[in-house]
Amino acid sequence: MPDAVLLGAALLCTELGMGWLALAMDVHWKQLHAANPRSRVAARLRVLGGSALVASLAFCLAADSATMAVLVWMMLLAVSAVTIAFVLSIRPRLLAPLAAVGRLKPSSLP
Repeated sequence: MPDAVLLGAALLCTELGMGWLALAMDVHWKQLHAANPRSRVAARLRVLGGSALVASLAFCLAADSATMAVLVWMMLLAVSAVTIAFVLSIRPRLLAPLAAVGRLKPSSLP
């Protein structure tokens, strides 16, 4: 696979992961929903977020050597964190589809 595709997938996974981890926090969840998140939803969002960040690291490692991949991954983490912070401060409703994924029951996932 071309490196650009792998790095694009890494960026997408990092953005999704940061979004899910942010929505696992009560403060950011309340920006979308008035009710507090159930512990299972928050736990699912944390698992999804962590898994997406690990997948992002795997894509970076597939694209470059280990030393360069870790550097690129850390830069992607920083960019994604700032991006999600801006989205949460300006238009938090844009993250509503990510919250919907966390509310799905495990039996309804493919």
